[in-house]
This record gives sequence, structure tokens and C-alpha cells, in this order.
Amino acid sequence: MDTVQNYITGLKKAYADSGAGEKWAHFERIAHGADRADIEKLRTAYPETPDCLIELLNYVDGTYHREYAGERTALYFLGSDVEGYPYYLLSAEQMTEKEDMEWLFDFVNRKFGDAVSIDERITDNARGLCWLHFSDCMNNGGSSQLFIDFSPSSKGKKGQIVRYLHDPDELWVIADSFEEYLQKLMRWGYDFLSEVSL
Repeated sequence: MDTVQNYITGLKKAYADSGAGEKWAHFERIAHGADRADIEKLRTAYPETPDCLIELLNYVDGTYHREYAGERTALYFLGSDVEGYPYYLLSAEQMTEKEDMEWLFDFVNRKFGDAVSIDERITDNARGLCWLHFSDCMNNGGSSQLFIDFSPSSKGKKGQIVRYLHDPDELWVIADSFEEYLQKLMRWGYDFLSEVSL
């Protein structure tokens, strides 16, 4: 997967350019990829999980309060279209944990009308919602989360990336696929690291 390898190489350089090269080097020394069993559970729960995400998980099994070599790690690994706002990668196990997504239903069903901005590429039927939650933002996901959407509207694309943003609340498609999402982060120069203290 050239996209994944290029993404990791570029992220490593972005850390170095931000003066946090040693933090990245330490992370590389202790981190490891996901167990095969956890990858299989993820694929069973979400059979259409994109290969790019699996490849990332084979490199590192999450950066969100994930324990490696007896250390709890919290490393910024992803971003979104919101500049200067970094995200963590969840582990394969965290992605397959059954979570209550009912808090999203009123948004998806357009219960708030024009008060909440919802991309027309997102379904308006919460009953059929199939989203893989793969990332939380820097404040434990309270302000923003990222999802792979396997149940888009007729105007969307299966596998599109949805970004939830709080205050003001918004659900928006930021890429047509996970691979395109990583490519955008590279094109944007990993700007999610530019305004945060590493």
C-alpha cells in the first residue's frame, strides 16, 4: 500500500519538522501492529473495512491511550479538514467494541432541521446506519469524531469518510474513501500538527 507507507513516512517527517522527532522515534520503538485475531474481528464486524485502514492497523494498533511496552500512549496520528486539530487512531479492538451510537440518530434523521449542517451524501435513515468509528479528536472525541460510512445516501459513496464536529454540530463528508482521506492529509501537509504542542 503505497498510500499508507507514504502517509507514515510523511507523518514521521512532520513530527521531526515540528521538533518532536524524538517523541516519534520513541513511539516507533515501543508500538506494534494489531493482533491477527483483532483484525479478523474487525473484518467480521465490518466486512468492507478498507485495506488502507487494515494496513495502518498492521503498522500500529491505535494511538488513543493504547498501552505499549507497559506505557500508555496518546499520539496524534490523523487529522481532518479542521486545520490545527489532531486526532488519534483507535485500536482494532476499540473499533469493534459495541458502542451506543444513538446520540447520532437525531442528527442523521434531520430532527434539528437547518440548525445542524448535515451533508446530503449522508443517509437520513438512522435505522440503517452502519458507521465504523475509527478516530477521536484531541479532547477525547468530545468535539469531533471520524467514521467510515458504509450506509450513505443515494448521493454518497459507500466507504466515504464522515466528520462529526460539535459546537456548532455538523456531520460532513470529507473524503470519498479512506485512501482519499489519507491522501488529503498528505496534501494538506499534516497541518493538524502545526498549531498544537507536541
